[in-house]
Amino acid sequence: MQAFEWYLPDDGEYYTNMKERIPELKDSGFDAIWLPPMFKATGTNDTGYGIYDLYDLGEFDQKGAVRTKYGTLEELRELVDVLHEHDMQVFADVVLNHKAGADETELFKVIQVDENDRTKEISDAHNIEGWTKFTFPGRNGKYSDFEWDFNHFTGIDYDQKNDITGVFKILGDDKHWSDGVSNEKGNYDYLMFADIDHKHPAVKDDLFHWGEWFINHVYIDGMRFDALKHIERDFIKEFVDHIHDVSDKDLYLFGEYWQEDVESKSDYLFEMEYNLDLFDVGLHYNLCQASNDADNYDMRKIFDNSLVQNHPTLAVTFVDNHDSQPGQSLESFVEPWFNKIAYGLILLRKDGYPCVFYGDYYGMGGDNPIEGYKDTIDQLIDIRKRYAYGKQIDFFESEQLIGFTRHGDEEHPGSLAVVISTGDMTSLRMDVGEDQAGKVYVELTGENENEVTIDEDGFGEFEVGPGTLCCWAEKIGFFVK
Repeated sequence: MQAFEWYLPDDGEYYTNMKERIPELKDSGFDAIWLPPMFKATGTNDTGYGIYDLYDLGEFDQKGAVRTKYGTLEELRELVDVLHEHDMQVFADVVLNHKAGADETELFKVIQVDENDRTKEISDAHNIEGWTKFTFPGRNGKYSDFEWDFNHFTGIDYDQKNDITGVFKILGDDKHWSDGVSNEKGNYDYLMFADIDHKHPAVKDDLFHWGEWFINHVYIDGMRFDALKHIERDFIKEFVDHIHDVSDKDLYLFGEYWQEDVESKSDYLFEMEYNLDLFDVGLHYNLCQASNDADNYDMRKIFDNSLVQNHPTLAVTFVDNHDSQPGQSLESFVEPWFNKIAYGLILLRKDGYPCVFYGDYYGMGGDNPIEGYKDTIDQLIDIRKRYAYGKQIDFFESEQLIGFTRHGDEEHPGSLAVVISTGDMTSLRMDVGEDQAGKVYVELTGENENEVTIDEDGFGEFEVGPGTLCCWAEKIGFFVK
């Protein structure tokens, strides 16, 4: 589970509240939790991506409070302990692209660049006053005495002296935008705030030191890397190798490379030597498009351009997240009517590591709150636990009708038939295996009260209602949680 959404309340109760939810989540079938950025940000109202101090996990009086938006270090450790007591893994959201909320300004030389083409310079070299001095007075050198200044960054977006916003490339010896980043906007090294120069030796030393410190400070089991397409690839590769070298755990490392085409992510995985997984952004956009234009979307193409189709063991599949939810920077929300279909496609198939979004499960806040689909998702996870094993056969029949079957394994005998319609009520003939001949199948989610008898060849005619997903399995021992 991605265990947060953008509009969680700024009350410092998150860790405490999540701790109480862990037994139920474990019982529902979750075995890993991705926590929000746990580091001190620009203030307690910051979701965590306006990162200020990586060494402050809610321990020091900085940026107006000791706690982060989510709570204190002590409360975080209590949550981690409860997760491990329930045999659940803890994944930390790691923000290494930028820093925000500097303690002091500095004067330094920059060149302003075109915001839509960062390779195009639109000013001469000139001095600006930028927020780039990080001294962390509240921490007072504990854990690390490294202080940041403009030499440790490649770009900034605000000139305090002249009250001008823009994208300013910082000048200095051997200082330039990173080469190993996305080529969107000419060069997409700069994203926001003060952009970290990952080529700087002192920066690399401190971040490597921080990584080793962090994995032992809260005993995490993995990291989710934010904004990978904006970070020098060579640095990430070295950082990943370093983390594996210094950890006595087999840490799970995965990241966000927010680009729709699968080619760019395939290239990235190759350059990383397949040492980390990536979110399947292409599949997310397919689900979004299908939900917004059902009459014209060909469901047989739902996995085209997806990571799970091209790199099935390296894909983290998801429906929505904190950036794609309504009102956020990458808004591309999957429509509610399609939610059951979308989660069925990531939870019941054999490939990918599915990630359930807190907002889809518990609901989302903000100006226009949205209810969650906890019961539906729990039901699909339960079906996953009991039936989604073994060989998979696809029956992608037509633009608005697709299905697939899972044929079980030695420990989980029996088959599962999943059928999806984005059009009218219909049925789809599918093979569940000759060993199922004569058995009676029922629908598991409560969408259909009919029964299906499997013929001598192992086929059944499985019904599905309009705009929904149905799951069919053998009636004997049938139980819906």
